[in-house]
Amino acid sequence: MLSILVPVYNERDSLVELHRQVTEVCEENDLRFELIFIDDGSRDGSWEIIDGLAASDKRISGVRFRRNFGKAAALTAGMRAASGRLLMMMDADLQDDPAEIPALLAKHEEGYDVVNGWKERRLDPFGKTFPSKVFNGLVGLLTGLKLHDHNCGLKLFTADVASEIRIYGELHRFIAVLAHARGFSVAEQSVNHRERVHGHSKYGLRRFLRGLLDLLTVTFLTGYGQRPQHLLGAIGLGAFGVGFVGLFYLAVTWVLMRFGVGDLTPIGDRPLLLYSIAALLLGAQALSLGLLAELVVSYVTRDRDAYSVKERTRDRDEIADTSHPEGAVIRESLQRGPAVESRP
Repeated sequence: MLSILVPVYNERDSLVELHRQVTEVCEENDLRFELIFIDDGSRDGSWEIIDGLAASDKRISGVRFRRNFGKAAALTAGMRAASGRLLMMMDADLQDDPAEIPALLAKHEEGYDVVNGWKERRLDPFGKTFPSKVFNGLVGLLTGLKLHDHNCGLKLFTADVASEIRIYGELHRFIAVLAHARGFSVAEQSVNHRERVHGHSKYGLRRFLRGLLDLLTVTFLTGYGQRPQHLLGAIGLGAFGVGFVGLFYLAVTWVLMRFGVGDLTPIGDRPLLLYSIAALLLGAQALSLGLLAELVVSYVTRDRDAYSVKERTRDRDEIADTSHPEGAVIRESLQRGPAVESRP
């Protein structure tokens, strides 16, 4: 079954039409689906529309937040409420076209765990498309996952992906990156992008800057989330080394000054002394932070696997079951144990 997650924030005017279009597409393609609306603290009466839709169609359900917690929180709540093997996220403003659902599913059938939408022909002003291109380029450069449109609201992914990634803040746009870092396969699919009919864009300079900060967070989490000391420790050792070399040079200079050799400027008047001490302190702090980060990671992740399993062979007891043609032979072999070489 397909679970379609739709975060809603003041989208009252588009919900009924979105429900109609999604239902029409899924029924035409004989798809079992559920449509989950997550009301992220709307104040325009969106919840009343969702409640009415849920009452008229058992395939519709809703989750209502007490206040606005953000899109990542809404998607997390939707993932927890979903019961499908496949999950799809979609914006509620009708710019994402439900007619693209079959194309995304077809791409998934090629063997991909995540299918990221790509608004190839984007109907947005230059002030929105240009920063987006810069942002996507930076994401590809820093994370190694090069997609045309990381921020596309139309994404399809498996329930396994949803169970292994954690999104918060603005990290919903990095679902593909987080999944890729866990070893899931990612592809992109060109999708139709429609003009906005209702509501207004929530994009702006502030959101772009937050996206850049989140990119740094994701880069750290995916690259050094399990080994922070490798990054902080490297910075610390580098700074410590620079400071040590500077102080060693000043020490040698001071000794030579005792014999009247070289530059006779007092050591205390040289900027290198301050820079070297600052480098030593920075190095010590970075190393200390790295150790503390390692302790935090070991505590936080003690119950969370640092790996991702794609598949398993049949369970040992299942293989030894006599219901299998070869079960009796294997069972006898397992009970007998490994063969021991006889020695003369």
